[in-house]
Amino acid sequence: MKSLILSCLLSVCMLSSFTIRNPTGNNIITNTGLTGSWITEKDQKQHVLLFTNRHYSYTVYDLSGKKFYHTEGGTYTIDGNKLITTLEFNSSDPNVMGKQYTLTAKPDAKQLNINWPEEGTIWKRIDSGGGELNATWRITGREQQGTMNPIQKSARKTIKIITGQRFQWAAINTATGEFFGTGGGTFTFKDGRYTEQIDFFSRDGSRVGMSLSFEGKVEGSNWHHKGKSSKGDPIYEIWSKED
Repeated sequence: MKSLILSCLLSVCMLSSFTIRNPTGNNIITNTGLTGSWITEKDQKQHVLLFTNRHYSYTVYDLSGKKFYHTEGGTYTIDGNKLITTLEFNSSDPNVMGKQYTLTAKPDAKQLNINWPEEGTIWKRIDSGGGELNATWRITGREQQGTMNPIQKSARKTIKIITGQRFQWAAINTATGEFFGTGGGTFTFKDGRYTEQIDFFSRDGSRVGMSLSFEGKVEGSNWHHKGKSSKGDPIYEIWSKED
């Protein structure tokens, strides 16, 4: 039901501006102006939508960030006025994974005025994307005992959706529908330093409010990420663009 609600939400909030070519085929995707991040608040809950060129995520947590409620996401494409979404993960219902919805896209100006979660709800744009990290990334390498070990592409994966100011990672399995965890918040990336501020964490609310800083650089389609995890363990990872 939540996935259907989100899909209906998406159908209302499309914006027409310019076109890009679908990296998975020859059809044209209309960039709807969704790229970036959006926030609305309702009943002491924060609702967040993130969009890259092909992927989206939707998350709900309380305003303190200590209680996580729900997240879901996947891919989306545009064909004329039709919006096609395909779920890759859903923290509340793994059985809806892979479901596709085709909806009519309608224009809106600069903010999202959506009758969800109730009539008259307004979503505020936080950013419009942009920057070196604005993409969906998949972890493809992790250093262990001084050796960088590749992580092969598979249905079991960890992705990170990044807009201009916000990020969300999710550990998922698109073959089984399993959801292993997620976290997200805001970030800065300047002078080789990537810093995250955690706003929500599905597995451990005590980590909300933590600030994590890493060495970071983008080389082609790869993002090198080195520092310490939220547990304090040293990490060196390579993430590769998914779109």
